[in-house]
Amino acid sequence: MRGLTMLCGLAVGLAACSAPPPPAPPPQAAAPAERGEASYYGPGFEGRKTASGERFDPSSDSAAHRTLPLGTVAEVTNLRTGQSHRVVIRDRGPYVRGRVVDVTPKVADRLGMKRSGTAPVEVRPVSVPGSGTEETATAAR
Repeated sequence: MRGLTMLCGLAVGLAACSAPPPPAPPPQAAAPAERGEASYYGPGFEGRKTASGERFDPSSDSAAHRTLPLGTVAEVTNLRTGQSHRVVIRDRGPYVRGRVVDVTPKVADRLGMKRSGTAPVEVRPVSVPGSGTEETATAAR
């Protein structure tokens, strides 16, 4: 019994002396801001599956981007009006030269671009999945 007690004490002592785990790698910076033209989804997309597998909802805060990871939360700013709105990248596109993002009709209205159909914008990622900058994607819904 005494040997078992000493063995346990030795194990606890060695555990206390072990090296701490290595520090976590620093989070990657969010992707850089991008400027270009924004457009918005037309009425024929309602209910269709997006690249994320979710159904398209024109009253959501969703957007399409060609390269940002799905689930990225981004701030879209209309460079003409200064109006901004947060979106979640849930789809791929737009596939028109010079366009950097497609937004829902709701977001287009909030950005003041619904009447014209397009607007010069800046898309600034706020949180990118896997980069250490995540925030809840539902925050922009």
